[in-house]
Amino acid sequence: MSTATRQYMPPNGRLQTTNLPRQSDVPRAVASLLEITKQLQEMLRLWSMSCATEQHVSDVYVRLGTEFNSTVVAFQNFGIDLSDIYQIPQDLRTVLEACLSEDPSAHALNKYLPRVRQIIATLLRGLQSKQAAYWHAVGGDTSIRR
Repeated sequence: MSTATRQYMPPNGRLQTTNLPRQSDVPRAVASLLEITKQLQEMLRLWSMSCATEQHVSDVYVRLGTEFNSTVVAFQNFGIDLSDIYQIPQDLRTVLEACLSEDPSAHALNKYLPRVRQIIATLLRGLQSKQAAYWHAVGGDTSIRR
């Protein structure tokens, strides 16, 4: 859940509950998304050696989509728009479909993995470009966090 329930006592004396975004949601969502991109690349490597099936790759892709959506929502909770990277899951899907339509091999991996990595790099740049807006939204300084 991307919001924390907080209770406060307003001047009228009635207890109210609000849903406020939690600062930890964005870093957690981004970390999960980055981890799943690594898993996708590893699953493609395993597929190329016939150690994983198309279904295994597909399952990781579905989890990536879920993590991507969670990341978008986490940023949106702070008023930060990620529409410039909305096409990333579809771009990955297109490349994965083309890759998986071939027989598993090092040749297929070498043919499609550079494009997968390029798409992931675009995702990373997109997320990095929102970093200052996020730190501003949570009241932190906007220098790069490591």
